[in-house]
Amino acid sequence: MADLKFQRNFGIAAHIDAGKTTTTERILRYTGMIHKIGEVHDGAATTDWMEQEKERGITITSAAVSCQWNFPTVLGKATPDTQKYYFNIIDTPGHVDFTVEVERSMRVLDGLIALFSAVDGVEPQSETVWRQANRYKVPRIGFVNKMDRSGADFLMVVRQVKEMLGAKAVPLQLPIGAEDNFTGVVDLIKMKGIIWHMETEGMTFDEIPVPADMVEEANEWRQNLIEAVAEYDDKLLEKFFDDPTTISEDEVHEAIRKAAIDLSIVPMMCGSSFKNKGVQTALDAVCRYLPAPVDIDAVEGINPDSGETVVRKPLASEPFAALAFKIMTDPFVGRLAFFRVYSGHLDAGSYVLNVRSGKKERISRIMKMFANKQNPIDFIEAGDIGAAVGFKEIKTGDTLCDEDHPIVLENMFIPEPVISVAVEPKAQADVDKMGMAIAKLVEEDPTLRVRTDEETGQTILSGMGELHLEIIVDRMRREFKVEVNQGAPQVAYKEAFHATVQHRETLKKQTGGRGKFADIVFEFGPADAEWLTENPGKSMQFVNDIFGGSIPREFIPAIQKGFEQSMSTGVLANYPVESMKVRIFDGSFHQVDSDSMSFELCAKGGFREAARKAKPVLLEPIMKIEVITPEQYMGDVTGDLNRRRGMLEGMDSRAGAQVIKAKVPLSEMFGYVTQLRSLSSGRASSTMEFSHYNPAPNNIAEEVIARVKGKSKE
Repeated sequence: MADLKFQRNFGIAAHIDAGKTTTTERILRYTGMIHKIGEVHDGAATTDWMEQEKERGITITSAAVSCQWNFPTVLGKATPDTQKYYFNIIDTPGHVDFTVEVERSMRVLDGLIALFSAVDGVEPQSETVWRQANRYKVPRIGFVNKMDRSGADFLMVVRQVKEMLGAKAVPLQLPIGAEDNFTGVVDLIKMKGIIWHMETEGMTFDEIPVPADMVEEANEWRQNLIEAVAEYDDKLLEKFFDDPTTISEDEVHEAIRKAAIDLSIVPMMCGSSFKNKGVQTALDAVCRYLPAPVDIDAVEGINPDSGETVVRKPLASEPFAALAFKIMTDPFVGRLAFFRVYSGHLDAGSYVLNVRSGKKERISRIMKMFANKQNPIDFIEAGDIGAAVGFKEIKTGDTLCDEDHPIVLENMFIPEPVISVAVEPKAQADVDKMGMAIAKLVEEDPTLRVRTDEETGQTILSGMGELHLEIIVDRMRREFKVEVNQGAPQVAYKEAFHATVQHRETLKKQTGGRGKFADIVFEFGPADAEWLTENPGKSMQFVNDIFGGSIPREFIPAIQKGFEQSMSTGVLANYPVESMKVRIFDGSFHQVDSDSMSFELCAKGGFREAARKAKPVLLEPIMKIEVITPEQYMGDVTGDLNRRRGMLEGMDSRAGAQVIKAKVPLSEMFGYVTQLRSLSSGRASSTMEFSHYNPAPNNIAEEVIARVKGKSKE
């Protein structure tokens, strides 16, 4: 293995169409991994290998590639002290329906290039990606792409990153020209201009003095840069006040690196990936400013046996620990588990412990991934990302570790689905085939949920959006050769409670021999806001206030289990309950007739009764939508959003078009893209992502409840 100092694991993430895949393609060309640049619009990009990606020109699944970059170079050419850097890069989707692909990539990456369009700036999905990077504390570099497009404005995007994302964006470059005249950049650290050669696909460049009309602006931004990072180097601060001209380039680089890894600043750069400008300097910045695995704190986990916190340093000599972050089915090698190694060494053919299942797994082969191609390797060590073949049951989020040194690493956040569709096979003979196809797809995609509707017997698939479910059904047809009929999309409603009530539930059953007896007194209602904030992803706040042994301690877990299981079907329309609080404080038991099952059944009965008294309400998913439209269609677009119960949140202009932001219930948004096209003669575009759940208005709630009850009567 190479020295970990020269390893970089980073991702490329952004809003739809900001140029992630195009940028990845340029990186592969400059690092010598491909010899011909494939374009997204031709369906020829290396990382967009799925048929659906080639047809639609969008990224659906995150693709991992490995490559090497020579740094430093002078004018694009190697020097005696050039060092090989080893990159693991993950190209992620921009569409919100595939947001889990970004989420799981963030969980295992050390750094990120956040791409922004120079014309559109910070868009809704840019904000989502930023929140995900904040959640996992990922250092990032900002790259403003599409500087050659009309309306491009680098400093506007820098300003938006500061205002909308709350980040300390610090430009390291200024563009020389813009739009058609974008020829290069001014490097604010060297205080030189860089002009790329188009005949070498931007691989080489010339250094020129800073253009005369930019000297004053460049000096001002350089001063801002030094001020922003000076606190990370006391010597730098002294020199800055005494004589700024004595500050060396290396000192500035070192201070930027410390500040970026500390998440205090976001270095901002610019270029045009499509025109082969600026990607190489971004790769240099990855080497300079993004952390190597050794720069990140040692990973913390829990010892499953003792419950104590244990630490694993990124060293090959430590016990093995890795996180499986993605499962994929390959037609040739079968199931692949992508994993990030945090510590230790693993040889192909050896065994690891899967902590979730408690079973040993044999990793028969280890691969380095290059999009959908696999290159076998003999072993893998700390700091690297690979794929395993030959395992029996590994799921997304599983910790794989040394049998003698168990550890559970923090899992990743999986968003809840908001939309459902009923599916059934066209031919009765395909029932088993459809079941197998769905099982494989659910294993690959943790945001895809499947259940059987008890009343109708239909298979219900739930996902993140219409596009998500459309792709799933398309994959069932192509990859698994299953033709299905699908119903109209349904909204994934939830239920909640508005009042706190006290209730006593007693279960008495005598059927000859041993009976069943349980008695519980509890308080039931909405979960505390503070508890929900402290426990993201959890939905039941259970408080045990039993004193004096009125209910033996061994029955308490059964009561908790009974309430937890009841949350999957609410009392209004059988939708899951979003969150609730149960405080159990009294009860009684029978020496002979009480057992765990009695208390579990008693809790389930208590839930049905108490839930009806606790003012249940129906919650509907609210979506955040951004529409970009030419000015003349503003009235029609806003009028249409108002008709859809939309709450307008603001309007501004961007590159000659109007941007409308609104929150709209998902139930009103089916078929919106088609309607928007006809309203604007095809010139407006929109993006939508889940925002939150809100109580549905009475008339809507009554309609939904009546529909569900009508269906169950049928």
